[in-house]
Amino acid sequence: MEPADKTLRVVLADDHHFFREGLRGVLAEDDIAVVGEAANGEEAVALVGELTPDVLVIDLNMPGSGGVEAIRRIVASNPAVEVVVLTVSADGADVLQALAAGASSYLLKDTRTDELAACIRQAAGGYTVLSREVTQTLSTHASRNLPEESATEQARGALPALTARELDVLRLLVEGADNATIGRELSISPHTVKQYMTNIFEKLEVKGRVQAAVYAVRAGLA
Repeated sequence: MEPADKTLRVVLADDHHFFREGLRGVLAEDDIAVVGEAANGEEAVALVGELTPDVLVIDLNMPGSGGVEAIRRIVASNPAVEVVVLTVSADGADVLQALAAGASSYLLKDTRTDELAACIRQAAGGYTVLSREVTQTLSTHASRNLPEESATEQARGALPALTARELDVLRLLVEGADNATIGRELSISPHTVKQYMTNIFEKLEVKGRVQAAVYAVRAGLA
């Protein structure tokens, strides 16, 4: 997590100049420094390699290789850079592809300007930030891919050796709940939630909440 007194360094990647200009102004008001701007995926890859920012904020629909391919290349070569998708699409395929490529957060462009800086700071601190519509899309996508049998039984067949309570935790994670909310929903302590999370990550062989959510959605867990 970044020290409180350290200026956050961000690269913006979006093919609309006026959008980048507006976002730069919004972030500047919150003492977040935009150290570079790219208009396509190739430029984003080059700039991140050159500037090593704390966060890359990137659109998906850009000329050339596009956002998803750029994310994949950037995460492979610069794993310490947090990638925040900021786009207009809440389509399930776009969300899954971006998260699977390595994006840590996924926000929509209609996110209120007074919330954007806070979301980017949270992402820089290692948290997963998803717009509400994105969370709903993931849940809907999971539900539509379930067969007629119960979600729990399907999940047990698709996910390796998860207990019933771990499935409950994972399902709430997919819905976008944080640890405190999961604890309240299941009447367990935050420490116990963290332990369940650790067990889930180990069993699924994933590195964090986003990868676990993507895994669960693809397995058909509502």
